[in-house]
Amino acid sequence: MSDTLNSHTAPAADGPVTLVASDLDRTLIYSAASLQLTMPDEQAPRLLCVEVYGRAPLSYMTETAAALLDEVARTTVFVPTTTRTREQYGRIHLPGPAPRYAICANGGHLLVDGVSDPEWHAQVTGRIADQCASLAEVRAHLTAASHPSWLLKERVAEDLFAYLVVDRGALPEGWVKELTAWADPRGWTVSLQGRKIYAVPKPLTKSAAMREVAERCGAGLTLAAGDSLLDADLLLAADKAWRPGHGELADCGWGAPGTEPLREKGAAAGEEILRRFLRAAGTGRAGR
Repeated sequence: MSDTLNSHTAPAADGPVTLVASDLDRTLIYSAASLQLTMPDEQAPRLLCVEVYGRAPLSYMTETAAALLDEVARTTVFVPTTTRTREQYGRIHLPGPAPRYAICANGGHLLVDGVSDPEWHAQVTGRIADQCASLAEVRAHLTAASHPSWLLKERVAEDLFAYLVVDRGALPEGWVKELTAWADPRGWTVSLQGRKIYAVPKPLTKSAAMREVAERCGAGLTLAAGDSLLDADLLLAADKAWRPGHGELADCGWGAPGTEPLREKGAAAGEEILRRFLRAAGTGRAGR
């Protein structure tokens, strides 16, 4: 870590500090389509809406998950860790106290009390410029290689990475694998999540930002959870980690010694992940 970033490092708190860095979408919060409620309607859990978009509810947690997250946020250093842009993250209203830290844009922005740390952002963009093909080159390839019959939208996030919104049913088999083979030697990672195909520079990682927060708060234990390929480095960097029974990592059978795969899928996985956080942190509601 640079000397300038060291100036922000907070002294370690009295006693052990547990840091919980968790992905949000399809890990802790869920769209209506991804909840995977398998029980009869009359037995379905009550839901708390945590995000509104276009004046309509978009993302949810069960009330049980909301209560568990409230305790996580009060007893650990809880760090929402997302590929969302700062604007997209700002639409989410999680239960519990507001987190001091949040990681947005896959690690490109480290928010401290809601404000992006400019020194961290400059360090990340410097690494990307040194190690990767330009965003312009990647966007040009994405545009040339895609087809209007299945491409719905092409977007740039925070001038850091690009993603496509696609019709999954019409996406040609093998297209993502071909894009991955093109992107890898140019220093970029490709991830397919739902209807979105992400192209992300390899130095843009959630794990690097998590390590920075862990150093600042003097964490003695780091816990993490996530469901996608873009979460793999985060899970590997944590002392203990969990992945749900759904998602990109589950679909490809991804595993690592420090990461426990869960059987639960959808909203039930969100609840179980929060219980595991509390149990590992040694707080009270984990067994309930």
